[in-house]
Amino acid sequence: MADAQHQLAERLKHAFPDQLADCRETLGEVTIEVSPEHLLDLMQALRDQDGFAFSQCTDVCGVDYAAYGEGEWITEQASSAGFSRGVQGNSFARRGLTGIYGVDEITSNTGRRFAVVYHLLSLRHNMRLRVKCFCTDDNFPVVPSMIELWAGVNWFEREAFDLFGIVFEGHPDLRRILTDYGFVGHPFRKDFPLIGNVEVRYDEARRRVVYQPVSIEPRVLVPRVIRHDNRYADRAAQKESNDG
Repeated sequence: MADAQHQLAERLKHAFPDQLADCRETLGEVTIEVSPEHLLDLMQALRDQDGFAFSQCTDVCGVDYAAYGEGEWITEQASSAGFSRGVQGNSFARRGLTGIYGVDEITSNTGRRFAVVYHLLSLRHNMRLRVKCFCTDDNFPVVPSMIELWAGVNWFEREAFDLFGIVFEGHPDLRRILTDYGFVGHPFRKDFPLIGNVEVRYDEARRRVVYQPVSIEPRVLVPRVIRHDNRYADRAAQKESNDG
């Protein structure tokens, strides 16, 4: 299988030397990167050329690369209040204080924030391929729709639009699919507040569901930290003596 993936990567590099921005093999999988202007032509070639024949697009998903690789709980030290990064909440995803909910601009530490990832399957050659396309504008991410090539991506693209706000140019019915009709924002963006913007409740006087600002306060969930020191040892010894 590793040889097959390596051969696929080499054939991709040879067939599309000008279109590919990147081609790599990782964990037995091939991932290529292409810019939005080359995406539609390259995808059509991947579908139609006999050497590739990727007849199915099994999934389309969005990715927000803001703060990429920064784990909120990754730390080597713990205080009496828990892990420092979680307590301080220095990840902007925690309170929604950036992007459209705070400061004017949010940037990615990769230099490019939004990407669309396509997973292709070739039944003829028993191969899979991941295609990644970064949007050129973080404030208005746009990529061409793949509906004319694979009709089944209709709902996938609507999902990425709903959750990430990525626009698929040429989509015949681009509207929300998972959130409510009047939903504000895109919940999978990393600057979306964890508590949301509004909540719903049933109003007895109006006899209908109404929207209102969220009533809960942002809170930090600190994982339990077990410390083997004299504080806990003394308590354990005292408990054993009391039980005895």
